[in-house]
Amino acid sequence: MSPQEIKIEDSNFGSPEMPSVTPKRKSKALVLSVFVVITAFVLGIIGGMFAIVVLFTNNGAIANKLGVKNVGNLSIGTTTTQKLVLQESNAVIDASKKVSPSVVSIVSKSTYQNLFGQTVQSQGAGTGFIITNDGLILTNKHVVSDTNTQYTVVLADGRSFDATVQSLDPTQDLAVVKIDANNLPVVELGDSDQLVVGQWVVAVGNALGQYQNTVTQGVISGVNRSVQASDSTGTTSEDLTGLLQTDAAINPGNSGGPLVNLAGQVIGINTAVASNAQGIGFAIPINVAKTAIDSIKATGKIVRPYLGVRYIQITKDIAQQNNLSVDYGALVIRGNGLGQVAVVPGSPADKAGIVENDIILEINGEKVDVDHSLVNLIQQYKIGDTITLRILSKGDEKDVKVVLQQSQ
Repeated sequence: MSPQEIKIEDSNFGSPEMPSVTPKRKSKALVLSVFVVITAFVLGIIGGMFAIVVLFTNNGAIANKLGVKNVGNLSIGTTTTQKLVLQESNAVIDASKKVSPSVVSIVSKSTYQNLFGQTVQSQGAGTGFIITNDGLILTNKHVVSDTNTQYTVVLADGRSFDATVQSLDPTQDLAVVKIDANNLPVVELGDSDQLVVGQWVVAVGNALGQYQNTVTQGVISGVNRSVQASDSTGTTSEDLTGLLQTDAAINPGNSGGPLVNLAGQVIGINTAVASNAQGIGFAIPINVAKTAIDSIKATGKIVRPYLGVRYIQITKDIAQQNNLSVDYGALVIRGNGLGQVAVVPGSPADKAGIVENDIILEINGEKVDVDHSLVNLIQQYKIGDTITLRILSKGDEKDVKVVLQQSQ
């Protein structure tokens, strides 16, 4: 048996699945393929250029008919970036720049002896704002109420001045201090009666007593609020009515600082914060302070008419809880502290015969309610004016005449 010859064929040529091709025929096929590809590429470029010319013809008239918009204004290969400007943000910046030069820090230093006979020095801080260019500054009464304390005012530019307490408001948490300086920047006062809930506001103050002229923003959350404000120790308290509520952050040290609208006008004086909540702060409306400002400019001290009663504002809830026959008015009631009587002895109310548990319903025909507090209505009149009060006393209504006196 002769050996069998075995032929190994190339896997690319001569396989049963693919017919064998000679080298000459392969070259012709390759040339034809390249020609077809190049021709298609060239025709594609020509077709694309023709389409662009057609679309831009007559300022894109043909393109518009085909539903392609703004073709005539296209800029091929160009990108543009637009800067988004937030008007509210700019307004906050402008308001802050306008009021900040007139905002001051008020630093208090006092020395006392503790139970062990050791001398201890304490320091506190608050805020105020300049109301006259010769150095009158408005702040909260509780910021400068300690008569044994030395006060220093630090201006926005860093200068420091010894300060004297010019006057304390007897009916509101307001005070005026004086520094020996001239040509100072003065705030512009707005109209707090025109405020609406939801309006943007800015608070400026000496936050925590160490961050001077801190700016926070928020909105007016409510108006005509009533609160009982107390100091950090809880030893002293004061009933405040007709307040503005805001969610602009108010921290310790902000007391006495301005609450400002987006026009940079002061519309309130920051005075209290709800310690058991977030975003609930209160400010005295600037219109309440305007009479005090006018008084101190004219007489050198804050002079106000007063009635001489301690009261709570009656609401529907208070009326239901206490089974009252009316859901408005001012209920004359004593305070919880020592000496906080319902009616001040010798006051106009005392002389008119008003007693504890009486309800003052109206002043000169104007109803006393949550929108028109007793203290705010009284401030509409002058010392020496005679007003008529409608009183609900022991179930009977009666009118009494009261002559307003200067608060003591």
